[in-house]
Amino acid sequence: QVQLVESGGGLVQAGDSLRLSCAASGRSDNTLDLGWFRQAPGKERELVAAITWDGRHKYYPGSMPGRFTIARDNAKNTVYLQVNALNPEDTATYYCAAASGGYFPPRDYDYWGQGTQVTVSS
Repeated sequence: QVQLVESGGGLVQAGDSLRLSCAASGRSDNTLDLGWFRQAPGKERELVAAITWDGRHKYYPGSMPGRFTIARDNAKNTVYLQVNALNPEDTATYYCAAASGGYFPPRDYDYWGQGTQVTVSS
């Protein structure tokens, strides 16, 4: 079983930057691909970014602006999401997820965190 705990969210002003973190535990190997999702009120959850277990490959959906950067530090079992130039449309709950399958970007995710809220005021 893998536990994922997100942190770093909060209330920020438009134009600010944030770095979200997701700490993974419960599994000794670092062979899980990781992803960040977000879900805004009244909207479906959407993929923001994904990264392979070794950090060599990253995926950003075409719908995502270039303000998002995913990275991971396997020594710390942590994945990060850097978000720059935040705007009110980025307001959402951001979730971390882990996938143990062989496809990249993953088709399904096996483990999910509880999420961290990001609220951007104008």
